[in-house]
Amino acid sequence: MKTAKTRIYRILSSFNGLKWSLAVKGILAGFAAGLLAVFYRMGIEYGTKFAISAYSVMRARPLLILPWSAAAVGIGMFVAWLVKLEPMASGSGIPQVEGVVLFGLKMKWYTILAVRYVGGILCSLFGLSLGREGPSIQIGAAASQAATGKLCKTSIEEDYLITGGAAAGLAAAFNAPLSGMVFALEEVQRSFSPLILVSATAASLTSDCVSKYFFGLRPVLDFTAIPQLPIRLYLWLIVLGVVSGLIGSLMNKSLLFFQKLYSILPQRFRPCAALLIALPCGLFLPQTLGSGQDLIKLAEGAGATVSMLVLFLVVKLVFTSTSFGSGVPGGIFMPILAVGTLSGSVVGCIAVYFGMPARFIPAFAVCAMAGALSASVKAPVTSILLTTEMAGTLVHLLPVAACSFIALLVSDMLKVEPIYEALLGRFIVSNGKKVEGHEKGGLMECPVEPGSAIANFPISKVDWPHGMLVVGLRRGAQELIPDGNTRIRPGDYIVVLIPQDSKDGIRDSVRTLCRSKEQP
Repeated sequence: MKTAKTRIYRILSSFNGLKWSLAVKGILAGFAAGLLAVFYRMGIEYGTKFAISAYSVMRARPLLILPWSAAAVGIGMFVAWLVKLEPMASGSGIPQVEGVVLFGLKMKWYTILAVRYVGGILCSLFGLSLGREGPSIQIGAAASQAATGKLCKTSIEEDYLITGGAAAGLAAAFNAPLSGMVFALEEVQRSFSPLILVSATAASLTSDCVSKYFFGLRPVLDFTAIPQLPIRLYLWLIVLGVVSGLIGSLMNKSLLFFQKLYSILPQRFRPCAALLIALPCGLFLPQTLGSGQDLIKLAEGAGATVSMLVLFLVVKLVFTSTSFGSGVPGGIFMPILAVGTLSGSVVGCIAVYFGMPARFIPAFAVCAMAGALSASVKAPVTSILLTTEMAGTLVHLLPVAACSFIALLVSDMLKVEPIYEALLGRFIVSNGKKVEGHEKGGLMECPVEPGSAIANFPISKVDWPHGMLVVGLRRGAQELIPDGNTRIRPGDYIVVLIPQDSKDGIRDSVRTLCRSKEQP
């Protein structure tokens, strides 16, 4: 008994010492992630500029369309080969990172980085409607694994640093370190932990410093000139929330529909189809090329008529779905923001007909941007904070938050599944034999939510998964070594020891026990 207790003390002592270890290693992970994400961002931006120039030349010299189409087929088949070589580098990258952290998928950082860079930049040369943010998040996670993997003593430390690298990738992509931290908690880990926060904070702040060194102090989208929305116009937030909620939900449905539609084509021809679809968009609506940053600026500045804004919205939504559905390396984060901003600008233009001053249209665009992202990703806090960081001021926080939660309500009422959760499920089903997964042994920390199956029960009365052991319990500032009679309270953090040779599913079972019964 004494030997077992001594062993538990040693385990908990090692676990508690993680904090400063994660902080130091998080800085190293953030530097590596920031540097690689910056280089990727530079490559994608250059590729999009090249595509816009190339389509401009083709409009003047139509005969060039034939060799361009032939090149699209050749490059498309090459990208398909790359994705087949490393399925973990297909699509956004965010679902794959979640799969690594939550379900034990294995990540080969060297092949992921190679395919992400080569495949992503090649696709950007043709102007596909894809974002760099999702890939930057996976690049950050892979860079963290490369930089700190050999330094990690436990699997939980490795998971936390991969999560920190993902946060650093988002911070570098948007120059938004706070959003990176919250994204790590809300979307990647889907729970709060002080240790995750330490890792994500150290990595995000370091990555943001690297990004600002190369790109300057301004955020990717600078909305500092937007006037504050007066209280008398707050009723319009209901309309904005409903519209952006519908748009975000439609975006999810469209992305999943086209992904399924592409399954009728052989895998090697899917990227070819996406690159050829980009041709008419580049020739006739070049504003829709790339991630959508130019469209966001156009919508925020109300620089088009309502009919043109609607046209841009429809084309961008469909073009993003056809680009992403093909399975090429590329994200959807920024295109979702672009579509949301366009919807807000449309509502703003309509509101002008009812007497609203036109100078408030940009505020509508920013609110709807957050609403569409919240409805699609189901991560409202990240959506609010990201939009606020982009705006460069907190004066828009209340209307942005109101619009985000109304949009989330609309999405929930329509029973729309979070996009990254749906994509992860499809990825595991379609690539189950191509990617390796395993149940990681070692320590696991999990928060106990109010209303969960174990809240207010003694440890001995809980039907725990076979093979695991509760070795610690954190209650506020207290670190407890529990016994069978220790009652678990809502808000506690339980520390669980999982054997290295355990069967699959223990981590998921523990999370289910700790999660509120009211959650889906």
